[in-house]
Amino acid sequence: MSHMNKKRVFSGTRATGRLHLGNYLGAVKGYLELQNNPQFETIYMVMDLHAITTPFDKKTLSQDTKEVILDYLACGLDPEKSIITAQSLVPEHAYLAHLLSSEISVARMQHLPTFKEKVKLHPGHVTMALLNYPVLMAADILLYKASFVPVGIDQEPHIEVAREIARKMNQKYGTDFPEPERFTARAEYIPSLTGEGKMSKSVEGSYIGLTDSLKEISEKLARTPTDIGKGTTIPKEGGVAVLLDLVELFEGKEKRKKYELCYTNNGIKYSELKKELAEAIFRELKPIQEKRKELEAKPEYIEKVIEEGAQKARKIAQETLREVKEKMGFIA
Repeated sequence: MSHMNKKRVFSGTRATGRLHLGNYLGAVKGYLELQNNPQFETIYMVMDLHAITTPFDKKTLSQDTKEVILDYLACGLDPEKSIITAQSLVPEHAYLAHLLSSEISVARMQHLPTFKEKVKLHPGHVTMALLNYPVLMAADILLYKASFVPVGIDQEPHIEVAREIARKMNQKYGTDFPEPERFTARAEYIPSLTGEGKMSKSVEGSYIGLTDSLKEISEKLARTPTDIGKGTTIPKEGGVAVLLDLVELFEGKEKRKKYELCYTNNGIKYSELKKELAEAIFRELKPIQEKRKELEAKPEYIEKVIEEGAQKARKIAQETLREVKEKMGFIA
């Protein structure tokens, strides 16, 4: 298939340091599938400009960004097949975001459920950057004229904003932005080990890190809340439901059915379930951890991947920005 016929995919992860199991199963595994599909041209970034929309640490931002790139590469993302870099190294993201912000109202941004949630979380940090988050995300996607964005269901309101802006720009200025669609990876919602919400770095005890040892995984699973191990109906939420979901993801549907049968009959021994589950999770993470160790010893290679990725991304970005400026009437 020729380069021109490929559908472009854009996605990214906020620069929060090392990735966890939720990121891996909910995003990176999907990234890998798309990268290895010849129908798609894939661009994956670490979103460090998005990281400053909520309180952040300037001392660790740069290292946190590199940690995500390391995890991307350790999981199998390939700079020969995908553009891999950091968002801030492509200044066109911020430039296009400013142009696009002229086509969306403040009221529209303030009514987004994601904005309201963040305001509750960080009441003392309600900045213009936070309000503009969805516009910057629209710029991230439209800058590469991406058709598909593999993100979780929680990002759907932002994808809708990107579609809205694309429509307005196309109608008003004759641009040719595709209206991006959210692309669903197979396992997109990974529950928190606490039994409430999804796995998140900001909730202590909720996640398993990709670099966790077997001992650390076992200790984290040991703290997942359970019941007496027996009942007439299988729990649909809480710690037990989380454990069964993870069993299905790492040990298969049959194993889950076996435990469900035990639950409604003689009962489940959770210590046994957790031990086997920890081993299954570690088995999947071990090759990633080994690859990561190799990459950590090659910092100059990581720098090269980031730098070359930025150059490739800028080539596309500069062309899009030039087109948009021309169509909006700026000096050529």
